Amino acid sequence: MVYIPIFIYWLYCGLKARAIFYFSAANPGIRYGGLIGSSKKQILDLIPEKYLPVSVFIQNGTSESQVFENVENAGLSYPLIAKPDVGERGWHVAFIRNSKDMSDYLDHINQDFILQEYLDMPFEAGIFYYRFPDKEYGTVSSVVVKEMLSITGDGQSTFLQLIYQKPRARFQLKKLEKKFENELDVVLLAGETRLLEPIGNHSRGTAFLNGNSLINQNLIDVFDKLSKQIDGFYYGRFDVRCKDEHALYSGDFKIMELNGAASEPAHIYAPDYPLVKGYRSLFHHWRVLYKISRINHRKGIKYMSFRTGLYAIKHSRLFG
Repeated sequence: MVYIPIFIYWLYCGLKARAIFYFSAANPGIRYGGLIGSSKKQILDLIPEKYLPVSVFIQNGTSESQVFENVENAGLSYPLIAKPDVGERGWHVAFIRNSKDMSDYLDHINQDFILQEYLDMPFEAGIFYYRFPDKEYGTVSSVVVKEMLSITGDGQSTFLQLIYQKPRARFQLKKLEKKFENELDVVLLAGETRLLEPIGNHSRGTAFLNGNSLINQNLIDVFDKLSKQIDGFYYGRFDVRCKDEHALYSGDFKIMELNGAASEPAHIYAPDYPLVKGYRSLFHHWRVLYKISRINHRKGIKYMSFRTGLYAIKHSRLFG
């Protein structure tokens, strides 16, 4: 419901562009501009290798023995992150702790997917960057810092009681009860912290915090330099992990994903962020997306046809 005004604005921009899927021209190097049906592997392949975690692409139908062999040949070790090659909003993303988890995942996944090394780094952020194609320099317009779902002991409460005390954890209650079934009666020491969910997704209980105070010219320069090395990329959000916020300024981070036109300035989901300011930021970014798409179109980049757009929506996980 929050997005209804945005959809209306999308239609308005589509009428002006005479193409409802005008955004496909925003990132010519990414299929469909990166809004729907984009291959994560194809996008990762565009990024300089030094920024990437070790990853293995697994085609649908690959035998279990071959998957294990591919993992070994890549030098990967558990834990791993598994994610569909085409998927939205955390759909079928899994934390693979061991070979049993891998076998269980293979039993349920029915499409191409990626296995990625788990980046055991404490700082995760989403860096939104855009650059107009007729300009030499771009900007960082949003930083979201992700606070993973965790509990901290007080020396008295049990694991389960601590979960009940945390609203975000209560929403994940059934899953957490199953995941930690042998620890629910354990009393954590005062100050002892336990990570409940290692995947930084809103639907997994992660808190999105406003990190815009981290934006400065140094940060912009780092992502300007990086983005210019990614062919056909002008608009999107880098999901990164690193040691701390200072590592962002030195470029010492790893990129888990790069999202194109589907990206949001996710700092607006901070618990104390005003709704009006959130809408202002969303409309600003959609206006930028429209302008970038129009400039690229004038340079000869074709818009995606209506028929192709409907096909892409039908075969994507954009709404589910």
